Amino acid sequence: MRVFEAKLVYEPTLFEVGAKCLTKAELVYDYMKDVLDVHPMQEVFYVILLNQKNRPLGRIAVTSGTVASTLVHPREVFRPAILAGASAIICAHNHPSGDPAPSSADLQATRKLREAAQAVDIMLLDHVILGRPECDPCGVGFYSFRTAGLL
Repeated sequence: MRVFEAKLVYEPTLFEVGAKCLTKAELVYDYMKDVLDVHPMQEVFYVILLNQKNRPLGRIAVTSGTVASTLVHPREVFRPAILAGASAIICAHNHPSGDPAPSSADLQATRKLREAAQAVDIMLLDHVILGRPECDPCGVGFYSFRTAGLL
């Protein structure tokens, strides 16, 4: 029988966190916007791991998809949070089209994640869809499920 060891590897990002807490969708967008350049042609779903004061412990890409979709399951989202001892998480994924408007699949995935968060007692603070301001009808460049009142 083969046994595997799970590890978290911490690597620096381009964003200087300092004492900033990720309490607003704008801060999450600033923390994650380099993803738009790293993955311009496919959706990638990230989990931002947070400590008790909502300061980032790190971010992890949990799934990669196609230009139009990515599959995400609560098991993959909460595994790194449990391993890292995170108190809360923020989910984020990009839309290669640049338009951050949520799809029906995004809404369904967020509902599943909200239910799983309650089960494992790790707060899901937000789910932010990353886009580009010039492609967003609202001109913002991101969509926040928390700001929209869906979390």
